[in-house]
Amino acid sequence: MSTADGSANTDGVRLLTIRDLSVEIRRGDRIVRPVRGVSLALDRGETLGIVGETGSGKSMTGLAIMGMLPAGGRITAGSIDLDGRELVGLPAARYRAIRGNDVAMVFQDSMTALNPTKRIGEQVAEPVRLHRGASKPEARARAEEMLALVGLPRPAERLDDFPHQLSGGMRQRVMIAMARVCEPRLVIADEPTTALDVTVQAEILDLLDDLRSRLGMSMILVTHDMGVIARHADRVGVMYAGRVAETGPTSELFARTRHRYTQALLSSIPSLTQDRGEELFSIPGAPPDLTVVQTGCPFAPRCAGATDRCRAELPPPVTEAGGHVHSCWHPAEGPAAGNRARLVVPAPVGSEPTGSGPTGSGPTGSGPTGSGPTGSGPAGSGPTASGPRLRVVDLRREHPAGGAGLFGGRRTVKAVSGVSFEVAAGETFGLVGESGCGKSSLGRMLVALDRPTSGEVIFDGEPVTRMSARALGSRRTELQMMFQDSNASLDPRMRIGAILREPLAIQGVGTRAQRTARARELLRDVGLPASVLERYPHELSGGQRQRVGLARALALDPKVLVADEPVSALDVSIRSQVLNLMRRVQLERGLSSVVISHDLAVVRYLADRVGVMYLGKLVETGTTDEVYGSAAHPYTAGLLAAIPEADPGAPRAPAAARVRGEPPSPVDPPSGCRFRTRCALATALCAQEEPPLTPVTGTHHVACHHPLGREESRS
Repeated sequence: MSTADGSANTDGVRLLTIRDLSVEIRRGDRIVRPVRGVSLALDRGETLGIVGETGSGKSMTGLAIMGMLPAGGRITAGSIDLDGRELVGLPAARYRAIRGNDVAMVFQDSMTALNPTKRIGEQVAEPVRLHRGASKPEARARAEEMLALVGLPRPAERLDDFPHQLSGGMRQRVMIAMARVCEPRLVIADEPTTALDVTVQAEILDLLDDLRSRLGMSMILVTHDMGVIARHADRVGVMYAGRVAETGPTSELFARTRHRYTQALLSSIPSLTQDRGEELFSIPGAPPDLTVVQTGCPFAPRCAGATDRCRAELPPPVTEAGGHVHSCWHPAEGPAAGNRARLVVPAPVGSEPTGSGPTGSGPTGSGPTGSGPTGSGPAGSGPTASGPRLRVVDLRREHPAGGAGLFGGRRTVKAVSGVSFEVAAGETFGLVGESGCGKSSLGRMLVALDRPTSGEVIFDGEPVTRMSARALGSRRTELQMMFQDSNASLDPRMRIGAILREPLAIQGVGTRAQRTARARELLRDVGLPASVLERYPHELSGGQRQRVGLARALALDPKVLVADEPVSALDVSIRSQVLNLMRRVQLERGLSSVVISHDLAVVRYLADRVGVMYLGKLVETGTTDEVYGSAAHPYTAGLLAAIPEADPGAPRAPAAARVRGEPPSPVDPPSGCRFRTRCALATALCAQEEPPLTPVTGTHHVACHHPLGREESRS
């Protein structure tokens, strides 16, 4: 059996051995050291998961194995042994013969990794022609064979497609086909599912597992998702600040966590069983600057258990039973128990104090959280006495698609198709669903950034969709949006202070001094120092930029906040900080919020009620407890079944429960129920009639002819 410290191969099964690997990258007069003394090992047919925050050195270790370090990068020390062949110092020509043939890589962003000017068939066939000398017809036949192997629909047709003509999941399958076409012994998958929906992620990871078992390949799985590691890795290497903090068999490491950083990572993961009355655990501070020479344990500044010895001396690797290795002076005794702060929930106006904080059904118990109608079907007990803060009535959004229809007619994307729901004052409504289901299009219409094709958005009794530009300008301050990509939504030429003052200046609020004071107050509210005012967006971390995005959205004291994928691009530790902040701000200010995400655990923590969207329509709505605890729609159940749990021993959902295949095109959605083409329960009725939202309980509605939980749906 292999060990995790890169020791010598003694039993003939070792494929890869990395010993004391160090990498540096020169950036002008600065030297970044992203890999510092890394030792890892991989057996034949094994999957090694490498996990850690951004900047921990995971991807750079993979690139060092591939001989693809960025400009200015070089290996300064150590050894990389691939099946008895030393790769460090290998001439470029000999490395090219190995790359793609003996070791291959599946990159994180398939859109940028694939050549947009070349057809799919050419790109998959290229390694076969280069390494095996195959003719064009032979290489094309091999490419078709590989596309079929990775489950790409109609592989012969896809050979002549360009990358932009494929969905994200299809492009990722093409990347896997390219990596496997020459049957390398080692495949490095670098965040292969980060940008994919949970359903597609499950399919891609299952595909990699299947290929590994059928073809006998070894794999290094680089990810920041501990749930993915728990389900798909045989062994784990946890990296922090360029070093290996802990390694070991997956089940052993999760059950007997030893390094304090691993323990903190596991504690930071929001789960579907998270108590909404408690804050998520978050790791304080940020990873260290990799241009600075470290002394002591690199995690010491963020570790609650650090001592003077931790800050002064680098802990050596300690090997325990079963090949479990850690580098910690004060090792943990397993996963953290999780003592977390309670959230203080203000009582709704005119009601008695709630006392104990939020529960799974929302902060206001049987008040606004469960009272409004949850879709276009029959309402529950009706809106609150003062009426809902936000009411969406049969909202539709269609826009032209590129190209023409079969007979030259105009092709139309049906992004949102008849959505209705209400959001009460102080309530958070979550929208979940796969990419392309219409969540973001709906969110932009809620804050009047886009006009609907038909339907109404009614804010405090006024139809926003019918307002003139002048009238809308006066109400826009009360409707704000927090965008997904904080880097793109913040002007790179403006300092943070100017970014926060800008909405106040546009609305004529206060003097410049008062606006600056307000900017300082906003930074304090989102947990940032006043010194950030003089910095530019590129000088901040991703988590800091997202906090600035939230501060800007709150600058004009809005009544409604729409947050579109607010934490999708953040590390697990920073994500917890931002989620805690968003929940506190929402509770303290009494904001009505709409949170859009494909991460069901995030929505479970933030939202009082949930709407599940599929291909432009709401298919299920209800309180978080109802939707997550007793999903009535097969699509909702499939989304929940695809979530990877950070527990190697957790039972896996049966394959029949998971959603398979690609969503249909919103240009030409299926007749009847739009989910029927992917549903195991579909019948002829589903193709003929579109199911309306009907009540399961007073607050739980589902649009399905055969809802789960009913005996007749199983007959």
